[in-house]
Amino acid sequence: MKTPFPPFEPHGPNDEARGPRLREIPLRLIVPNMITVLAICAGLTGIRLAFENRYELAVAAVLVAAFLDGIDGRVARLMKATSKFGAQMDSLADIVNFGVAPALVVYIFLLDQAHSLGWIAALIYTIAAGLRLARFNVMAEREHKASWQSEYFVGVPAPAGAMLVLLPVYLGFLGLTPDRTFAYWGAAYTVLIGFLLVSRLPVWSGKTEGNGIRRDLVLPIMLALMVYVALLMSYTWHVMVVTVVVYLLSLPLGARSWAKKYGTYTINGPGDPDVDDANDDIGRHI
Repeated sequence: MKTPFPPFEPHGPNDEARGPRLREIPLRLIVPNMITVLAICAGLTGIRLAFENRYELAVAAVLVAAFLDGIDGRVARLMKATSKFGAQMDSLADIVNFGVAPALVVYIFLLDQAHSLGWIAALIYTIAAGLRLARFNVMAEREHKASWQSEYFVGVPAPAGAMLVLLPVYLGFLGLTPDRTFAYWGAAYTVLIGFLLVSRLPVWSGKTEGNGIRRDLVLPIMLALMVYVALLMSYTWHVMVVTVVVYLLSLPLGARSWAKKYGTYTINGPGDPDVDDANDDIGRHI
C-alpha cells in the first residue's frame, strides 16, 4: 500500500517546503531585548500607578523605564548582540517610555485641570517625541554621518525630554498646589518641551569620541557623581528640579558653542558644515 505523502529526505527536494528550521538562539542575543521589554513594562506600570493616584511611584517607574531604555542599546553593543529585531523593539519602547508614559503621568497629575488645553499639550508633547525619535533613527542610519554628530544632538534628545516634561510633577511633590493656574502654566511648559524636542537646537551629547578625561580629574568626577547619587536618594525631588533647571540653562551654552564653530545657532541652517541640503531626508523644518 502506498503512503499518501512521499518520505522526508533531509536536504532533499521536500526539505525546503517544510519551512525554516528552528534553531537555538544565544542567550546574549536575548538579554538586551529583555531589558527593552522590562522598560516597556515599567513605563506602562507608571501610567497605571498614576491612574491609582500613586504619583511618586508612577514618576519613579517612568524614570526607571527611561533608564532601562537608555542602556539596552549599550548593553547590546557591549555583548555584541545588536540585531534589526532589537532595533525595532527599542524604537517601539522609546515612544512608550519617552512619549506616552510621561505625557499621561503629567496629564493625570496636573494637566487635566486645564481641560482641553491640557490634553492638547500632552498630545503635542507625545507627537513631538515621536517625531524626534523618527529623526534620530533616520540620522543614525545615514551612510555618511556628519562629523559633528558625535558631539551634538539635533534638538533635545527624547530621554532628556521625558525627564524635563515631568518638572511640574516634581514641583507638586515639593508642595506646589496643583490648581488650575498651575495647570495652565504646566500646559505651556509641556508644549515648550515638545518644541525643544523637534527643534534644530544643537545640544551637547556628552559622547564626543576621542576625548578622554584628564587623570587628575578622574577621582573628583567620581566623587561628584557619588555625591549626586547620594543627594538624589535623600532629596529626590529637590535634586530632580535642580537637574532640570541646570539642563535647561545648559541649552543656550551648547548653541553658543555651536555658533562659535559654525556661525549659526541652529543645525542645518545656511552654511552649516557636513550637511547635504539637496538630499536631506529628514526634512530641514521638522
